[in-house]
Amino acid sequence: MNSRKRPLTVLGVPLDLGAGHRGVDMATRSLRIAGLDAKLAKIGWEVCDAGDVAAPMPETLAVAEARLKFLAPILATCEATLDAARGIAGSGRFPLFLGGDHSIAMGSVAAVAEPLVKAGKRLGLIWFDAHGDFNTPETSHSANIHGMPLAVCVGLGDPRLVEIGGFWPKVRPEDTVLVGVRDLDAGERKLIRQSGIHVFTMRDIDEFGIKEIVSRAIALATARTDALHVSLDVDFVDPEFAPGVGTRVIGGANYREAHLAMELVADSGRLTSMDVVEVNPIFDDNNRTSLLAVELILSALGKRIL
Repeated sequence: MNSRKRPLTVLGVPLDLGAGHRGVDMATRSLRIAGLDAKLAKIGWEVCDAGDVAAPMPETLAVAEARLKFLAPILATCEATLDAARGIAGSGRFPLFLGGDHSIAMGSVAAVAEPLVKAGKRLGLIWFDAHGDFNTPETSHSANIHGMPLAVCVGLGDPRLVEIGGFWPKVRPEDTVLVGVRDLDAGERKLIRQSGIHVFTMRDIDEFGIKEIVSRAIALATARTDALHVSLDVDFVDPEFAPGVGTRVIGGANYREAHLAMELVADSGRLTSMDVVEVNPIFDDNNRTSLLAVELILSALGKRIL
């Protein structure tokens, strides 16, 4: 364990409204069943599990806005996440958020950015994902909000989402790095190019190797910032190793590449908060993906082979 070891709080956000497939609301339970809390304690963390933020099921709701499916309950859940997490980041405890779909990052990133912004400081963000999550209501073909949270975090999209917490952007584009992307919509591709965020695709990883790319990502996200948040969508990993995810895309990171990416984050000593999202137990094989997600969390938080 590295010298940044400190008390940690786990907060689950079983939001299952942002995507097109059901099941990610069960991930907070499956990750705990995979032994998350005990394994964190074993590598030296003082773990407090704060349980789950309440999130409604889509079967109980109507889609009120065609261009932003389930906007109101997603917004309410992200605001509840912000409220629940305010005391975590401010207390010096490491906040570990468990999704749910990637929409939860609009609340988690707001929570960790808020005290920094109030103090005139900046948050760095590394977003590991097969997808860009950079759509807006105008570019999205599905109207699923889990395809929009990275854009929202840098201040693009529907104002009701952008303004969560009463401040925006949560993170500046130049402090934001997208890693592992391999599936983009045409509209978000254009937005990404215009936005000023840094992007490393799977081709970049193929050409230069995972160590070089993640090292660059860490350098970019920490060069001008005072804290680092990692948002890990488990579909960053190839479905051969992580079959139980919300949206599978072949050609992702392999098992050791994914671990090395997280180990490099740990080695940087800069990580101050993290969320792990889009594990879908319905599509999984004997909780295999949840077990991998827990392993990756441990690698990011300092577990070493020797």
